[in-house]
Amino acid sequence: MMKSSNVKHLLAAVLLSGISCVTTAGIADDHNGTAEATAAEAALSFRDLTLLEKAYITTEPEVRDGKTPVGELGVDAGEAESIIKLAEEIAAGTYGRYDSLLIAHKDKLLFESYFRRGRINLAHPQASATKGYTSLILGRAIELGYLSMDDLDKPLISFLKDIDRTNLAEGAEKITLHKALTMHGGLSVSDEVWEELQKTPETIKGQRLVQALLERSGPITAETQVYKYGNFNPMLVMAVVDAVVPGTAEDFIKNEVLGKLGITNYSWDKHPSGLPQAGWMVSIMSRDMLKFGSVVLNEGKWNGEQFIPEDYLAKATSGLVKPTQDWMPESYRYGYFWYQKPITVGGKSYDATLAWGGGDQRVIVVDALDLVVIVTGHDNEGTLMDQIEATVLPAFTK
Repeated sequence: MMKSSNVKHLLAAVLLSGISCVTTAGIADDHNGTAEATAAEAALSFRDLTLLEKAYITTEPEVRDGKTPVGELGVDAGEAESIIKLAEEIAAGTYGRYDSLLIAHKDKLLFESYFRRGRINLAHPQASATKGYTSLILGRAIELGYLSMDDLDKPLISFLKDIDRTNLAEGAEKITLHKALTMHGGLSVSDEVWEELQKTPETIKGQRLVQALLERSGPITAETQVYKYGNFNPMLVMAVVDAVVPGTAEDFIKNEVLGKLGITNYSWDKHPSGLPQAGWMVSIMSRDMLKFGSVVLNEGKWNGEQFIPEDYLAKATSGLVKPTQDWMPESYRYGYFWYQKPITVGGKSYDATLAWGGGDQRVIVVDALDLVVIVTGHDNEGTLMDQIEATVLPAFTK
């Protein structure tokens, strides 16, 4: 039950906003189910989902799966009014087309909201935020002893025992897991060559994917091993995971990663090679995105037990290189498929770590504030990250 002072503040915020599409838990309980997908909706593709008639906004998230502790915004931590106002503005489309905003503090979910195509019980496309999850999958393999930290700097092909090295590109051995994880693999394979390879999928199954790429790439040199986003790097990493873990990478992800985190409502497409996708084409629920954020926040631990090595996570979330895409903000840096950036609040700088994907999917971790913020959307022009910096972080520094 909300405290009476909070109710007054929430009522005032709703009345002043003039936004009729907002439903706030504790204020209009008869509409709290609007974020729950029906069975008919669950059978639809994400793009076919109809938009929510009413946004769902709550400062008192419900206990659902037993894996996500909940609390109350404004009571456990944070300042509620500014965040409620932000959610109302998101509902009105002020910052772009967004589907959810969730905020957890010290592993307690304190704020939850869904808009447009967002549903509390449906998996949401992750786009390139998937790359951040792939990094943690590799970290999980290290934690379980299938790889070591020293292996990060060994030739990637040394883990692929089925590779025939006869006709590989010159310098193929210069590609390491470290290089691939920082987008410095150095492959030079044209789109036309890749399209041709996909016409004969049997030639790129499993490790043959790496074989085919290395046979068709130009030489791997210091000049080619520069930051180049994508460029098969995530799939190189996934090929190694598949080669070193017992069984398949698909089983490993299901049983040792998602299963251990209590993630069961998801889809994980396959790459043309038959391996699990490593850079996109994955969907998970917004609440489950929080679980990956929790692992990052807690130095690799999940439920108090080491899930991925702390030293691996430290490298993965360090600003090792500078991304060079022309659309990339100047302050962003890149680790192992995770971004880093400083955020200044009240004259103090906080380091934020992000998994980030197209459409503005984000897992945002601010360690110094014990904060994880989840954003999902379907708008590449959205500006919600600016509001996270201007509104959400200040609400937890007061």
